[in-house]
Amino acid sequence: MPNSSTPNKIVIATRESALALWQANFIRDRLAELYPQMEFQISGMTTRGDQILDVTLSKIGGKGLFIKELEQALEDGRADIAVHSMKDVPMDMPAGFALAAITEREDPRDAFVSNKYARLDALPPGSVVGTSSLRRESQLRARFPHLQVQPLRGNVQTRLRKLDEGQFAAIILAAAGLKRLGLAERITALLSPDLSLPAVGQGALGIECRADRSDLIKLMEPLHHIPTARCVEAERAMSRALGGSCEVPLGGFAEIDGHVLRLRGFVASQDGIRMVSDELNGSPDDCASIGAQLAKNLKAKGAEEILVVLESKAVDPVSHP
Repeated sequence: MPNSSTPNKIVIATRESALALWQANFIRDRLAELYPQMEFQISGMTTRGDQILDVTLSKIGGKGLFIKELEQALEDGRADIAVHSMKDVPMDMPAGFALAAITEREDPRDAFVSNKYARLDALPPGSVVGTSSLRRESQLRARFPHLQVQPLRGNVQTRLRKLDEGQFAAIILAAAGLKRLGLAERITALLSPDLSLPAVGQGALGIECRADRSDLIKLMEPLHHIPTARCVEAERAMSRALGGSCEVPLGGFAEIDGHVLRLRGFVASQDGIRMVSDELNGSPDDCASIGAQLAKNLKAKGAEEILVVLESKAVDPVSHP
């Protein structure tokens, strides 16, 4: 229960998309149940990642664009905590900030959405598939080279509208977002991790605050789901060691079965022609070291060469006013 050192009010910073607001309200409701005497306020903000929709994320600075404005609000004291999709959180947290909690994971899989076709392998040659990530694109090109993959930006509703307008034969979205928005009926098929390995942190929410706010970190403890946090930590350790970002087509997915954590990962070229994958098992207590070791294994199998080529092809971020 709140005590004299606990704030009476907590302001929650969030992006203003429907999904981000759902996530912030979900956390607010959980906190309100835990601390009924406290006041909670949602503060919606538009980030640069939301404003620039005509260019792929890899060309405008990556997913970190979705959280910089929120972190500025935390630093300025205009907000106390920020709620993020963990797959949008850069691998290295900026100095002065901390993840106070990682919530229990929703469905981590990718979802195949189409109005005409039941499965990915049912799409005829030349079909246009929309996706927002290089990770999905590389896997699609590797497994279905007869398909056309085109970039798809915008919030979930915008992407679905473009599908409904006939701009795409199918699109690939995160299942978690569709389920959270009450749009599970739009999922045509769920893609197994063997077919489309999820993004690092996909399906989990992170609660960020300033590192010096020990009061908030303590308040968030009941929302911290340790099994999910260990899986996400393993995935992020792997991605961090590989220099993971929006410009690197890679996936990482960990699961805990009993006392064993299984981490799968891959690195690929954007065209999917070169792909290196591996997996590693170990104790959940060793999640970070499992991630770091899997990254070493991937590099030894050829990921290093892929990363060097990707870096040599990288271009300066596109400038927008």
